[in-house]
Amino acid sequence: MKEIIIATNNPGKVKEFQTIFGPKGFFVKSLADFPEIPEIEETGTTFEENALLKAVAMSEHLGKIVVADDSGLEVDALNGEPGVYSARYAGTDKNDTENYLKVLNELIDVPEEKRTARFVCVLAVVQPGGKERTFRGTCEGTITRDPVGDNGFGYDPIFFVAEKSKTMAQLSKEEKNEISHRGNAIKKLTSQWDELFLAE
Repeated sequence: MKEIIIATNNPGKVKEFQTIFGPKGFFVKSLADFPEIPEIEETGTTFEENALLKAVAMSEHLGKIVVADDSGLEVDALNGEPGVYSARYAGTDKNDTENYLKVLNELIDVPEEKRTARFVCVLAVVQPGGKERTFRGTCEGTITRDPVGDNGFGYDPIFFVAEKSKTMAQLSKEEKNEISHRGNAIKKLTSQWDELFLAE
């Protein structure tokens, strides 16, 4: 069975990818299986650059297929911020609550019709020998006035999805996977699976 490495320590993401890659004959491992690999600094200015930085570095080190992702929130009224700085928008300690409260504070005088935003996820797939591809998924929404919901993480409590009439933090896992930015990026990856892996 071929191995595929997911460049994350997030067990939720690992399970998500296991359900996709397992039936296709891949054994999924994560960063937890390779503690000797140092943290890769995300110095890119786009989601694509950051995802590729992680995937290329790990693929070169391990000689395996690696999937890495970078994701975040883009708010139109904030000129696309927090963007690639989403995880550390309010500081370096990656505090979800402080991050979304900072966004709400910066939008305090912004009317409803201008509170448009999107979640973005870019998956980078790198194979030994340098073959690389990226897949971008998005989910459109608006920013609420107050956090609502207890599910999810990050900016989910302030991100309202009109088609579900709920915030991302009010959705079940199944509902979220149907419309999420990561789910949409994964759909693009799997639609090109044969082209990526069966031509080897």
